[in-house]
Amino acid sequence: MSLILKTEKIKKEWTDYNGHMNVAYYIHIFDIAADIMLDNFKMAGDSAKKNKKSTFVVETHTTYNKEVKLGDEVEVKLTYLDHDKKRIHYKVSMFNKEKKYLAATTEVLSLYIDLNQRKVTEFDSEKVIIMDEFIKKNSTEFNSEALIFANKLKK
Repeated sequence: MSLILKTEKIKKEWTDYNGHMNVAYYIHIFDIAADIMLDNFKMAGDSAKKNKKSTFVVETHTTYNKEVKLGDEVEVKLTYLDHDKKRIHYKVSMFNKEKKYLAATTEVLSLYIDLNQRKVTEFDSEKVIIMDEFIKKNSTEFNSEALIFANKLKK
């Protein structure tokens, strides 16, 4: 999996009366990018359908650094990832692809959920191995500065 999760061109229906992308669509793009990451860790849609296990977001922290406008192309990159037995903590950052500036970030804390019981459960060992291998391979690319939820993992 690449650290670039998603590239998207800003559509007219995503812009608002201020002439830039509306906040709801930043979250929309971040969520789609997160699903791509979670698919790679076998924790997204297929897992929910087949294994009745998925993740639920419990906290987010979003920053809007510089506006993006109609027609701009953005890239969403995974800029941090960690986990404990039941939680996944990650940060994704949106960059203007052409102008190379940071547009926004969102930091997320999610819980792993058994959908049959609707309760938090521990990650399956297969998923822990996939995440740990990804972290080991990419940790030098991660930025752990100014993380809001770093102390929420129970290691």
